[in-house]
Amino acid sequence: QVQRVESGGGLVQAGDSLRLDCAASGRTFYNYDMAWFRQALGKERVFVAAMSGRGGSTDYKDTVKGRLAISRDNAKNTVYLQMNSLKPADPAVYYCAADVGGTFTIVSAARKYQYWGQGTQVTVSS
Repeated sequence: QVQRVESGGGLVQAGDSLRLDCAASGRTFYNYDMAWFRQALGKERVFVAAMSGRGGSTDYKDTVKGRLAISRDNAKNTVYLQMNSLKPADPAVYYCAADVGGTFTIVSAARKYQYWGQGTQVTVSS
């Protein structure tokens, strides 16, 4: 079982930056494809970004490219989501997700991921 704990959410102003962390358990974290999803109030959970186990491949939701960046530190079993120039469209609960055994394909599909964190709230004030 892979445990995941997100942190770093909070209340920020539009235009500010914020970094989310997701610490995961597991001795083979470097094999896990990791992703971030978000769910705004009353809306479906949507894909934001993903990174392959070794960090060689990434994918992003089109509307966040250039503004949000996923990264990981396998020595710390942690994946990050750096969010810059936060907008009123960004507030949501952000979830990290782990795929422990697949290939880096269909990364935007929630069904790919077996383990999910509890989520961390990001609120943006205008």
